[in-house]
Amino acid sequence: MKLEQSIKVENLNKTYKGNIQALDGLSFEVDKGSIFGLIGPNGAGKSTAIKIMTTLTRADSGVVRIGDYDVNTEPNHVRKIIGCISQNSGVFREGTARENLILQGELYGMRGSKLKTRVSKLLDNFGLNEVADRIAATYSGGMLRKLDVALGLIHRPQILFLDEPTTGLDPEARSSLWEIILSMSKQENVTVLLTTHYLEEVDRLADKLAIVNAGKVIAEGTPASLKEALNEDMIHISLDSKTELQTDVIEKALSSLRNIFRVEIDGNIIKLRVANASSTLVDVLQVLAANQIHVLNTSIIPSTIDEVYLKYTKK
Repeated sequence: MKLEQSIKVENLNKTYKGNIQALDGLSFEVDKGSIFGLIGPNGAGKSTAIKIMTTLTRADSGVVRIGDYDVNTEPNHVRKIIGCISQNSGVFREGTARENLILQGELYGMRGSKLKTRVSKLLDNFGLNEVADRIAATYSGGMLRKLDVALGLIHRPQILFLDEPTTGLDPEARSSLWEIILSMSKQENVTVLLTTHYLEEVDRLADKLAIVNAGKVIAEGTPASLKEALNEDMIHISLDSKTELQTDVIEKALSSLRNIFRVEIDGNIIKLRVANASSTLVDVLQVLAANQIHVLNTSIIPSTIDEVYLKYTKK
């Protein structure tokens, strides 16, 4: 069954002055209620695509639909159903969290008890109750970023654009914001389009992702399917420290095995880059046993999104 799309980008093209082509037939779809990751190197076209989707600039050609609306012919309707969190904080630092949220809500026409209830809910959901009436200039980076995301949600948007939401945060604050984004996406049934340079972030959060390079999508799928398609894992084998290794002999024997791409021996650790890791490990252990090499333990380390990214972008 085909899912309903919240975002549809079809054959998008954009060239800037000086014949700089930012987008070259960019196409992808985002399912309603999902978290979609858009990743790629600097200059790949991500920022230009976001600007077009959020009505801040126009494409030279192509079609973009946000919800039920065309960004070119119905930009005002698009703006009412989206929230956008840019990389730079939009928080008014001389106001409190509560004041920031009230002001943002009023800009969207919210008033009275409806606004008050919404502000209270967001302060609670984002863990900002204790600092709600403190000047934002005194907040930590994590608190400011939480408030940024809360501001983007004040009017209950259908679609939320998150541009580098955790840049500059420490690991604890980043992890906390990840959990909030996941929870918020499900509780409020909001579609999230996320751009990030933290690949573990898109692996953790995204239901699906697209890798963009030179203005077009070069790989797309779920994080799990993209890692599986790579079919390259690491095998680490720890050897008895008393074992006298004939390094050249071991490297030659292992390199001759099918599905082994790289052999590295680091002290008493053998590191292998392989395909079909489970079956290949059996062959490796047989070779080591034949050479009277005593194995202490083994581990298979699955492919990562970092490796998928490097394969497709070469960067």
